[in-house]
Amino acid sequence: MPRAIIDGDRVRITGVRNFDYRSRNDFTVRHEEREILLSHVTGLDFYVSYFSQGLIGRVVGHTFLSFVFDNAPPLSISIETRPEVGEGFDPLASLFKQFELIYVVGDERDLVGVRTNHRQEAVYLYRLNTSAENARRLLMIYLARINELADRPEFYHLLSNSCTINIVRYANAAGRAGRFDIRHFLNGLVDSYLYHSGRVDTTLPFEELRSRSLINGAAQAADGAPDFSARIRAALPTPAR
Repeated sequence: MPRAIIDGDRVRITGVRNFDYRSRNDFTVRHEEREILLSHVTGLDFYVSYFSQGLIGRVVGHTFLSFVFDNAPPLSISIETRPEVGEGFDPLASLFKQFELIYVVGDERDLVGVRTNHRQEAVYLYRLNTSAENARRLLMIYLARINELADRPEFYHLLSNSCTINIVRYANAAGRAGRFDIRHFLNGLVDSYLYHSGRVDTTLPFEELRSRSLINGAAQAADGAPDFSARIRAALPTPAR
C-alpha cells in the first residue's frame, strides 16, 4: 500500500507503482519512492477508461486523476479494488464487502500505458480548468486518504466507495460547487458532465472534444518513452487554468 510522508511543502510517497509491461500478464514489478513539492502542482487531468464494449461499456468505465507539476512528471492516483490471486471484479459482489479498496499511486507510463497498450481499453484524457490552488487542495485530501487506508483497510463499494464517487466526494471537500449528477454513478458518461458543467474546454462541440481526447494512438506510439506523459498530451485541447 502506498503511504505519504508530508513535511511542509515536501511530500515523499512510498509504494509508487511503475511496472514495465511486456504484455498484459507479463511485467516486471517495480515500486518506487517519489518526492513531490506541493508548491509545484499546476493542474489536474481526468481520465476515463472503458474496459468493455456495447451499451454497458459506454455508460460504465473507470475514472482516475493525474496531478500535474511544473518540475516533475504527472502523478496518477487511481481508486481501485485490490483483488486476490484468481479473483476477478464483480460489480454485484462489490456491494457485499468482497473486495478491498486501494489507491494506486503510479507513473502514467504504467497506469495509463497498461490500459491503452496492453488491455486495449479505450482511454480518454481531459485537461481540467482547475486552478493550481484547488488541485493542491485536492491532492492533500488524497494523500490523507492514502495514509488512512495504509493504517485501516476498507472495502470497495460500487455505490458508495468507488472511483468516481470518491473523486466527486473529495472535490466537494476541496471546494467544488455543484450538485449530485446521475453521471457520477454512470461514470462512462462523466465526460459529458465535465463538459456541460464547464470543467473542460467548451470552445469545441462536445463530440469533437471527445474525439480529440482519445489517446490510445498517441499512447501506443509513445510506449515506454521517457516523455510518455508529454506525448499523450501533445494534441489535446487545453482549457485556460
